[in-house]
Amino acid sequence: MLKNDPLSRVLTIDLTRRRFSVDERPELFETALGGAGVAIRLLEEECKPGTDPLGPGNPIVLAVGPLVGLYPIASKTVAMFKSPHTGNLGESHAGGRSAVAIRMAGYGAIVIRGVSTSPVYVAIEGGHVYFRDASALWGLHSAYTAGTIMRQRESGAGVRSIMRIGRAGERGVSYASVITETYRHFGRLGLGAVFGSKLLKGVTISGQRSLPVADRRAYRTLYDALYKSATESPVMKKYHELGTAVNVLPLNAMGALPTRNLQSGHFEEAEAISGERLASEYLGRRVACAHCPVACVHLGTLRLAYPKEPYFYKTSMVGYDHEPIFAMGSLLGGSDVSSMFQLLDEAEVQGLDVMSAGVTLAWATEALQRGLISVRETDGLELAWGNYPAYIAATQRIVSQPNDFYRALARGADYAASVYGGADYALTFGKNEMPGYHTGPGCHLGYLTGARHSHLDSAGYSLDQRAAAKGETLTPDGVANDLLEEERWRQVLTSLVICLFARGVYTPDIVLKALATVGFDWTADDLTRFAADTLHRKQAFKLREGFDPSALRIPKRILETPTPTGMIDEGFIRRAIETYAQQV
Repeated sequence: MLKNDPLSRVLTIDLTRRRFSVDERPELFETALGGAGVAIRLLEEECKPGTDPLGPGNPIVLAVGPLVGLYPIASKTVAMFKSPHTGNLGESHAGGRSAVAIRMAGYGAIVIRGVSTSPVYVAIEGGHVYFRDASALWGLHSAYTAGTIMRQRESGAGVRSIMRIGRAGERGVSYASVITETYRHFGRLGLGAVFGSKLLKGVTISGQRSLPVADRRAYRTLYDALYKSATESPVMKKYHELGTAVNVLPLNAMGALPTRNLQSGHFEEAEAISGERLASEYLGRRVACAHCPVACVHLGTLRLAYPKEPYFYKTSMVGYDHEPIFAMGSLLGGSDVSSMFQLLDEAEVQGLDVMSAGVTLAWATEALQRGLISVRETDGLELAWGNYPAYIAATQRIVSQPNDFYRALARGADYAASVYGGADYALTFGKNEMPGYHTGPGCHLGYLTGARHSHLDSAGYSLDQRAAAKGETLTPDGVANDLLEEERWRQVLTSLVICLFARGVYTPDIVLKALATVGFDWTADDLTRFAADTLHRKQAFKLREGFDPSALRIPKRILETPTPTGMIDEGFIRRAIETYAQQV
């Protein structure tokens, strides 16, 4: 690591005392790189065993990596905290400008401690930190409005990022998100609720500086090669043209698109919400994260008439990807794009994770159909597949929480099912709601065993798809070992904060070359040891906080609905969990 690299600086912000300090921690970054590697080590230091996720002792750790601001597609920020949604490790990644802004402000990590006595947002401008009164922002109907006001108030030089929560975070919804810029998020596991518990409305970060490299010629040569590889990659071209929504039709054709709370893997109206249709009829803009040439973020145009003004319309831009389309489309049995966009926009306004919100609404719909709840619990709403007006109203009630039922939904499908029944079709894994893949045992094992209970932990869906295409037979030990190997390597990528869509570009050899240009004299063996140690630390934190792999609930629904690899066997899943847990 180069001596004059600001990556080694950790900014600590104390909300209780309204003070801040900066510590030089070169040894931390030299051994843990940045991102996920640094964040888990800082979480170990800051979060005591048994900490209340919504108490003052739960820290917020934000960390970036040594390639940020220097190489393309290295533009994620890793947030780590104790999750109020699952009660163990909270880890969420966001794109946008946040990583580059943190780097330009002169830091490799930010730690936020304590709790404010009144609503506040924090403005970080290079070496200065300001505590701004946010009383007027607290309770605003829209997270958009809060972001606009913060943007107008702050004028920091250089690259700037704005993070903020909506009313969901203020009211403690356990899967509330933090919105960065306008269309990127720390979406999963409830960072927004942690912000809200601290009376922290948001954080703005800005800075301007140059970054050192060890060998300018080697750096330039490698940069050009990476840029060319990223822009000419067929995968990256696909994501530029259609975004991850390109996955809708192939998954549906395989019978792997979760539909109507996973009662089926095939949605007969998938064409209506496909990436191809959205791009041809609704696409308004493509945007990119900082230092990314791909621009995979697709924004659809939502045009709504004013109710009492003829020929007057409000036009909004709504971000869409595969996961939002699955969660607010096929899983809810809905195919009307305008209505789906309205529901996605409402989740954005409120500051909710769309995957958890969609899965929770799908459980509630089936619970109502089966008579576990009635319209008394739903406050008069007829939740039914494709009934978007009811879903939009229910989303608002999850945040306002007018009764016990919506207070339960505000804690997710797992908790709601523990109160009202219907656990067999509550699609949660380690208490975190599922993503949009039902490809076979690999994907569900990834959700169950992964550190974040996310499809991005180990991409088990790829194992399933390969097996289905080649007619291969999966084994519990084989799947577990493949998932573990992949998740370990992803610790390297997420410590460098490489976008996981670029994992085919940033191979181990390329990673070592990139690290050498910024002063890290690492070997392939060093990467292997670091990856295993970082994943082990995450698992150890979870075990410390009460996580028990043997007690994981397997939703019965995944055993009942066919996959491209056939029916899933519970014994297969249990054996693979055991194998994974013994080795992680």
